[in-house]
Amino acid sequence: MILEGKRLLITGLMTKQSIAYAAAEQAQQQGAEIVLTSFGRARRLTERAARGLPETPDVLELDVNEPDDFAALADELGSRWGALDGVLHAIAFAPEDALGGRFLETPPESAVQAFTTSAYSLKALAASLAPLLEEAEAGSVVGLDFDASVAWPVYDWMGVAKAALEAVARYLARDLGPRGVRVNLVSAGPIETAAAGGIPGFDKLAAEWQRRAPLAWDTGDPSPVAGTVCYLMSDLSRGVTGEIVHVDGGYHAMGAPLA
Repeated sequence: MILEGKRLLITGLMTKQSIAYAAAEQAQQQGAEIVLTSFGRARRLTERAARGLPETPDVLELDVNEPDDFAALADELGSRWGALDGVLHAIAFAPEDALGGRFLETPPESAVQAFTTSAYSLKALAASLAPLLEEAEAGSVVGLDFDASVAWPVYDWMGVAKAALEAVARYLARDLGPRGVRVNLVSAGPIETAAAGGIPGFDKLAAEWQRRAPLAWDTGDPSPVAGTVCYLMSDLSRGVTGEIVHVDGGYHAMGAPLA
């Protein structure tokens, strides 16, 4: 089991359909001990989904837009484990007026909210947990991405936020690498999650994968993405940092739809 004895923090788990849920499930199956985070009204959903995992983990409070939550989370994990082997950042949000083809009309406060919640939060989470990750001697920060090297229909300011996320990950890899902490992203193909349901036109976007991805891509199956998350949390990836690993059926490498 590649995660035997690892202590992991999983954020962003809200339903059983989420990538975070699949990652938590596979992590437990690979021997890890995990703790989840949630906040507000979503916490009930997280706790309900958590009961479906092989072992029901604790759910700790974390609103990434509340700076005090980071310190409280680090204190709790420090008291509980003393060190942290890995953390999954699976957090993204953009207001309704920042999506759906309204890029030119989006007000600055909505663009800033998308950036703060979806990209800056990776820095805030990694920085607050860095001392615990350093204590583990082989700490790993993994974030969930959606290819930001191109412009997508309807994705708008979330696409910009993902581009920022990719840059944040590179700078974190630079600054945390000397402390023995690696930082990587998994660029996933479209998965039918609660978050995806909030993106207008998601179905049309997902349908393109059937025409262009050389490997079969099931939008209802997050397990291939979760498997890569677990690899990046494991010691098998101890020489990998600053990387964006595409798990999208090969879509990103194709220049045109397949014949």
